[in-house]
Amino acid sequence: MTRRLRLIVACGTLLLGGCETLSTWIPSIPTPSFAWLGFGRGVKKPGPLPAFEPKASARVDWQVSLGGGKMSLGFAPAVRKEAIYAASSDGTIVSVEPTTGRQIWRISAEKALSTGVGAGANSVIAGNNKADVLAFDSNGKALWQARISSEVAGPPTSADGIVVAWSLDGKLYGLVEATGERKWVYQRTNPPLTVRRFAGGVVSRGGLFTGTAGGKLLAMDLATGAVAWEASVATPKGATELERIADVTSLPVVEERQVCAAAFQGRVACFELVRGNLNWSRDFSSLNGIAVDNRYLFLTADDGSIHALDKVTGASAWKQDKLTLRYPSGPVVIGDYLGVVDVEGYLHLLDRGDGSLVGRIATDGAAAISQPLPNGAGAVWQSASGNLISASAK
Repeated sequence: MTRRLRLIVACGTLLLGGCETLSTWIPSIPTPSFAWLGFGRGVKKPGPLPAFEPKASARVDWQVSLGGGKMSLGFAPAVRKEAIYAASSDGTIVSVEPTTGRQIWRISAEKALSTGVGAGANSVIAGNNKADVLAFDSNGKALWQARISSEVAGPPTSADGIVVAWSLDGKLYGLVEATGERKWVYQRTNPPLTVRRFAGGVVSRGGLFTGTAGGKLLAMDLATGAVAWEASVATPKGATELERIADVTSLPVVEERQVCAAAFQGRVACFELVRGNLNWSRDFSSLNGIAVDNRYLFLTADDGSIHALDKVTGASAWKQDKLTLRYPSGPVVIGDYLGVVDVEGYLHLLDRGDGSLVGRIATDGAAAISQPLPNGAGAVWQSASGNLISASAK
């Protein structure tokens, strides 16, 4: 997809950001090509399935229907060891057993939802476009409801007694998990034009890592909302506001010593975990999210090509472009392989060593609406058809 076409299609997925006042900083101690955003419909007919030499077997382990609500971007499951939680826009929330897909419980939030759920040790959190944050216990019983400044944008995160919710106007809210009481608020000025983001953030060792509009990656103290460091994943460039969009729209990946993130019309970059110093960066545009194994960082670029980069140096290891017209999702590590889901719901397996296609299986015929997530030795995702799907490889 050319840069000009990307920008034209992007117009349909952008929204104007509001003007906010930057709070005082207190030093202490987040997808798919644009064709994927439209599920490939009306943009360009998917290309043929590429031939490959079968070396791996993929299988669908289970599939659960989430209800009749329209599925759109922002709906991603929350994966925990004891259960996988998922929601539909009609307010349905389900809890299923990770290995078998057996339904543990199913409830109605009694409100339409705008994004997927987050889950902590003691809570399941959802949100809607009316700025409501809704909390339930691990058995599906309603706990509390809190109001933030605008639509809940991205699955809330719950950890260490704190629920973090992202609002569409760029604010982050830290709420007490037990009561919904507001503990802290972080706000920053949004650029005039942004890609609507749905990622949320990642909590690790008491820190919250999240990307922003404008290409920043933040490391925050989860307990207080104080910013420990801010780093630039990408720097806005260009003559127009549209060309200057450089937003981090997907979740960062946190490792033992570094955290990595990717930006649209920008870069993929890895930073030292504690201080935020840049380890390396490469010019890539991606909305899809990233994944890592013991050697490589994997990403799906906006043109549909899939890349492996040395996660220590950023050097290119391989590139797979046979799926570009299939509009693949963000990558996920599945056992010994790398997986992506295309616009027609096919799960493709790639050799993590050289990027060659080695396996494939059809699922429900619909695109993944979020980056697939690890589920034990497999992966789980929500589809545009309203299903929660888990698959694995051998």
